[in-house]
Parts: sequence; C-alpha cells; structure tokens
Amino acid sequence: MKILAIDRILPTASEEKIRGVVIREALHVWMLYTKDIVREVYFRKDRPGTVLVMECADTAEAKRLLQTFPLVKAGVIEFDVIPVGHFVPFGTLIDRSHFEDRID
Repeated sequence: MKILAIDRILPTASEEKIRGVVIREALHVWMLYTKDIVREVYFRKDRPGTVLVMECADTAEAKRLLQTFPLVKAGVIEFDVIPVGHFVPFGTLIDRSHFEDRID
C-alpha cells in the first residue's frame, strides 16, 4: 500500500534539538530507502518539512515505522499518515469510443 507521510513540526521543537538529530534522521531515511520502504522523499516548498512516499502493508505498519525515526523519538515532529491508491480508472469516466479513432 502506498502511504504519504507528511511531517508536522511540534511546538516543542527547537533548532538545537533538530541539529542534534538531523544526521541520524537522514541515515534512518536512507536505510529505509535502500529497503524500498521509503520510495520518495521531498522537501516542502510552503514550510519547513518533508513528505515521504512509503510502501507498507498498511497504515499500522507505516505508523510503527515512523515512530522509529530519530526526530519523532526526540519529540520534534509527528507524521500525518495518508493511504493513497490509484486514481479512479479513466475508463469509468470517459467513453473511449469518442477517442479510439484519434489515439495512435
């Protein structure tokens, strides 16, 4: 199952706490990336933070894994966990007969 994990910086976060853990966080994410659990990592453009695309059996597994992140353990961030799936099949939305002669 594909999971979006969007971090939330907690009010208890400080630059000192983040600086003290950020390298371990990066190594932790890298370890999960090499195991094909974290598939993609993005920095947010609207505020400090990250968005992870994870592959897990279910949301419970994703939540368990996210609890192992050093910044979570340090009380700096939490994650919103959002399961996502494929978009509604286009075939149910579009009558293909209108396009078959135009698709090459």
